[in-house]
Amino acid sequence: MAKKKETVVKKTAAKKTVPAKSARPTGGKSASKTSSTTAKKAVKKAVSKTSKVSSPKKAVKSAAPKKKEIKNATQLLADAVVEGILEKKGKNISVLNLKEIHNRVCDYFIICQADSTTQVNAIAGSVEEMVKKRTGEKPYRSEGFENSEWILVDYVTVVVHIFQSHVRDFYNLEALWADAEITNIAFD
Repeated sequence: MAKKKETVVKKTAAKKTVPAKSARPTGGKSASKTSSTTAKKAVKKAVSKTSKVSSPKKAVKSAAPKKKEIKNATQLLADAVVEGILEKKGKNISVLNLKEIHNRVCDYFIICQADSTTQVNAIAGSVEEMVKKRTGEKPYRSEGFENSEWILVDYVTVVVHIFQSHVRDFYNLEALWADAEITNIAFD
């Protein structure tokens, strides 16, 4: 009797370890075909679940409010120039946006004035230093350091004019580029 009980126990243990559907062929199909169709169905379900989950995320991203516009390199350069002028107390800063003018020379003219030749030189040096520090750019050309009445610092897209007060009044560059959008900063 002891032997019969052992065999019964072994048979029930064998039945529990064998998977019911994958090991038995059903409907004339082999075990490998059944498992492959089951796997395909599982993949289809997984794909449909992930596509359902990802579509609301896309909708949430597009519904989020837009962030502030990122400044381009020319605007960062112009900001660095203005910061350099303000550091040495330049007066009557005008930023002329020439982007809307068809035959423009550059994108921005930045014009300021100072009371002495020493201050004009200091402002020009501060502009070059600040632009180098903030953007890493060097001026394409600088001129006017001999007399220091009108120093021009050219960054190709941004041109900086640093005048003594009486020279600025004489040339009146703002009137020459009157079509430009003018922003006045630090006016006395």
